[in-house]
Amino acid sequence: MQGITNLGDLTRREPAEHRMIVDLRDPHSPRPWTIAELRESAAAIARGLLRAGLEPGDRIAILSENRAEFLAAYLGTMCAGMVTVPVNWRLPRDTIAFIFGDADIRAAFVDAARREMVPAELRRFEFDARSYEELLDPGDFKPVRPGPEDLAKILYTSGSTGRPKGVPLGHEGQLWALAKWWTGGGEPLEELSIVVAPTYHKNGLFFTSVCLSNGMAFVSMPRFEPRAYLETVARYRCTVLSGIPTMFAMMAREKESLARLDLTSVTKVTIGSAPLTEALVEQVRGMFPNAMVKNGYGTTEAGPVVFGAHPAGIPTPGVALGVPYHDLEVRLVGGDTPDEGVLHIRTPALMAGYLNLPRVTAARVSDGWYDSGDVMRRDAQGFYYFVGRADDMFFCGGENVYPGEVEKLLERCPGIAQAAVVPVPDEIKGSIPVAFVVQSPGSAIDEDAVKAFALREGPAFAHPRFVIFLENIPVASTHKVDRAALIVQATAHARARGRS
Repeated sequence: MQGITNLGDLTRREPAEHRMIVDLRDPHSPRPWTIAELRESAAAIARGLLRAGLEPGDRIAILSENRAEFLAAYLGTMCAGMVTVPVNWRLPRDTIAFIFGDADIRAAFVDAARREMVPAELRRFEFDARSYEELLDPGDFKPVRPGPEDLAKILYTSGSTGRPKGVPLGHEGQLWALAKWWTGGGEPLEELSIVVAPTYHKNGLFFTSVCLSNGMAFVSMPRFEPRAYLETVARYRCTVLSGIPTMFAMMAREKESLARLDLTSVTKVTIGSAPLTEALVEQVRGMFPNAMVKNGYGTTEAGPVVFGAHPAGIPTPGVALGVPYHDLEVRLVGGDTPDEGVLHIRTPALMAGYLNLPRVTAARVSDGWYDSGDVMRRDAQGFYYFVGRADDMFFCGGENVYPGEVEKLLERCPGIAQAAVVPVPDEIKGSIPVAFVVQSPGSAIDEDAVKAFALREGPAFAHPRFVIFLENIPVASTHKVDRAALIVQATAHARARGRS
């Protein structure tokens, strides 16, 4: 990472003809991209934006499925000193309009399927259309050297409890985080990865940046479909995978594909952005028998890098997140002991504050410390474990129930492939847990068996009062469990059975 000051300058590698991306937007006609092609496209976009009258500091949106041009626009915008704003196009139309206004968007890159999501008064550069081709201004371009306060990008949170919040992020802090994953330069890595998590989301975007900065070639898929993903891994002999728990849980149910495909090329799997269970770790190890499985953790607001390997070389246990890096600070707040509580983080990657939300910022950031809202515990060797979201926690008969802990318990039960737990209001207990369960293929487990397992293996107050069986756990636009939708369904179910 030596000499790089602009986050858009991640393609400064040799050999320039090294294959960087295989774009599977059209799976029947894969499009390979070299480092040189991506660098030249980013430069042409940077030159074109400035030629078009846009200025450093302007906010430029991107609404598109995963594709190489998305990355060229992402990099080129920042190289020009502008601020890139990847937008979750799965959000409702009025929410997207809110983001455009909140971020003061001046222009947008967009693919054909999402062109109508861009407000009519804004300049629109549509991939595969004349407006994009006319924007490009081929030629050399030296990335703008940003100042310490200059923004690289604005990412929007999922907005599960209201409108999404803009998270402004600077070049310096993001490069600090990225350097934790840098292998030291030299020749491009002899690895092949796959990017399918949406690149408007921090998980997919950061992992893509890791690949770019290390010269790690990757296959780009426009959307996740479990069978197609597994077939792509096998066809291209991918070695490094990254994703979120729901993706791997869905893959684990593809029994026919798993039995048919050779997935032994995979040597590393990193899973993040949501709680990880021991049961899922074992399923992933079964799918990719030669892979080391790592539990990742990070936040949009304070950076995607918090925990790493133990400094004494002690292997990271099961679902542990790791130990904090030496050049950031963490503390656990509000727990019954010093080894449990809500994680607060102080790091060079911390945002300056939520966009246009000073009161929300004051509630979450104080003296450089960010309140993550994630409840953690620390073991005697210094490893940290995720317990649950503080705002997911609810009271049942005066006892604290963390849905993530109950889910981990249920996924240890034979016959359960995946579980999600949500609260339902109750006149007697205040709230009661209700579980949604996806059965393992061939399983005949029923509600009574699930309850009996939870009562036998865990605290009685946390056992699910009702169990609802689903084909798939619904996910929101961020690919995380859609707890809001589940609460509505669970509440209706409890009422129909005379409890609420």
